[in-house]
Amino acid sequence: MDSLRTFSLLKGMPVYGEEGNMLGEVCDICIRDDGKVSDILLQRKGLIGKKFRLPIDQIFSFGENAIMISDQGDLPTYKEDESEFTMHHAQPIIKKNILSNDGEQLGLLDDVYFLEEVGTIVGYELTDGFFSDIAQGKRVIRTPNPPQIGKDAMVVSVNKLRGGKTNDEMSELPKQGPR
Repeated sequence: MDSLRTFSLLKGMPVYGEEGNMLGEVCDICIRDDGKVSDILLQRKGLIGKKFRLPIDQIFSFGENAIMISDQGDLPTYKEDESEFTMHHAQPIIKKNILSNDGEQLGLLDDVYFLEEVGTIVGYELTDGFFSDIAQGKRVIRTPNPPQIGKDAMVVSVNKLRGGKTNDEMSELPKQGPR
């Protein structure tokens, strides 16, 4: 069974090779326009500003405290790609307006939930601002289709939101932990 992971839990997590040598720390994720995480961006120690791509299919294990990779060949250097988005670096989606396909403002993107093994994004954590988050908490919605990511907003396909019975808001998520 695939496990869910959020970007916020990955950020800063160390990445180790199978021999036990630390290769760096997670600093971002690359998201294709089809809504899948393709690569994890790795910041290596000692190389200021230099980032490397770690393809998600090279990850052997997402642990609670570290990521393990089996094939340590030379990781490609990160270069911006116009066909992908990141949380914080090139074409960032963090704090981007999220709209329903009916034009309803849902909130600002705060985090993404994705299936570790395949990288498919299955949920979005939204914020309405600091005070609203304290009073009501953040909301997590799931969508059946990939988002449409534009310059100013992301449009997600949802059926029902806010109040009442809903199939799209994720009230509980499975515990995240090692596989």
